[in-house]
Amino acid sequence: MKPFSIHWMMLILFLSAGCQSTDTSTDSDLSSPDTDTDTDSDTDTDSDTDTDSDTDTDSDTDTDSDTDTDSDSNSDTDTDSDSDTDTDTNADSDSDSDSDSDSDTDTDSDSDSDTDTYNDTDTSTDSDSDTDTDTDTDSDSETDTFQDIEKFVGNITTANRIDAAGLIFSDYWNQLTPENAGKWASVISTVGGASNWSALDAIYAYTEDHDILFKEHAFIWGSAGPGNSGVATEADIRGWMTDFCTRYPNTRLIDVVNEPPPHTTPPFVNNIGGGTNSTWQWITNSFIWARDACPKAILILNDYNNIEFTAENQHFIDIVNTIKEAGAPIDALGVQAHELDHSAVSFETAQTLMTKLHHDTGLPIYITELDLSSADDEEQLAMYQQFMPLFLDTEYIHGITIWGWIYGQTWSLAPDSGLVKDGEPRSAMTWLMNTLQRPVP
Repeated sequence: MKPFSIHWMMLILFLSAGCQSTDTSTDSDLSSPDTDTDTDSDTDTDSDTDTDSDTDTDSDTDTDSDTDTDSDSNSDTDTDSDSDTDTDTNADSDSDSDSDSDSDTDTDSDSDSDTDTYNDTDTSTDSDSDTDTDTDTDSDSETDTFQDIEKFVGNITTANRIDAAGLIFSDYWNQLTPENAGKWASVISTVGGASNWSALDAIYAYTEDHDILFKEHAFIWGSAGPGNSGVATEADIRGWMTDFCTRYPNTRLIDVVNEPPPHTTPPFVNNIGGGTNSTWQWITNSFIWARDACPKAILILNDYNNIEFTAENQHFIDIVNTIKEAGAPIDALGVQAHELDHSAVSFETAQTLMTKLHHDTGLPIYITELDLSSADDEEQLAMYQQFMPLFLDTEYIHGITIWGWIYGQTWSLAPDSGLVKDGEPRSAMTWLMNTLQRPVP
């Protein structure tokens, strides 16, 4: 390089030494060392104010009105009234202050003041009125009882046999009562002893197979208890009834007590409530226990002479009304009608006393043991033609059971009451079957 050029360079360096700068740099260089002092002051102030004002008003009114009408007579009325009011106030105040100082040292002062005011007023008024009215009326009127069975004309077994004299029982009769097989003594010979159900099993099975009504005769009868029945207790009586109805659940009718005092008196009555000739509590208890054991069956108090003789008619009425007031669930009255062929009994008397029996107790009647006995066919026919229309046409008489139909095999006190003799129908049988529109043997 030329000397002139070196001079210019020295001039430029000289002039540069006299300039002032915000950046002061002092160099002591003996062998070109560089000392640099840098002071950086950085002040950063951020002021951030953030204000959010949120007002949210939510008014929700919900009214549901449901009316549900069911043709099955279920009336459901649902009314829902919902009122919801939501008020949201949101106020946000954000103040951010940042102060930064740097001198190769960073001083960062950040002041962040965040004020968040959230006023949420939620007024919710929910008025829910729900009214359900259910009325269920079933026109089918299905009840779990046998109270509405059709009027029947039935009969009894013949020496524990059902079909007899070559004839089919169910061809002529639509109800069956065991003459003797259903009595307590016929099933259990001694209290606490073994039971023999074989005869009853066959009778009950016949009624089920032929779709005819089964009637039990009888739970309690003073003349037909086990040999040692004087020791019988409530548990014994209830056990007998429960075992019977568990075994024969379709038993439609039951003579709960047969021939009460003064006719017959069971030896155990004081063990089950007593009250003979006063409260008759033992009869009331017997009906209560029978209902517990056989809730569907029609429960009957059965007796004789109650439509033939005035004094016995009133005595029977008194017993019935006494046990009804005591809570006995008695459903009907049993009229045996054994004495309608007695010379001292007139048709008018029987009709009057039968009406009184129903009127004074308010209960329906079953003719339970009808036997019109006469060796003369025409005389027997006349009695049937007189009494049967009365029984068939009277509304409160719900059924008739004739006490035997094979001549010579009926109750000994009515020896001529049979309706079929030597395999042939007697006049009364022919007339009766024609009246009932059933076949004639």
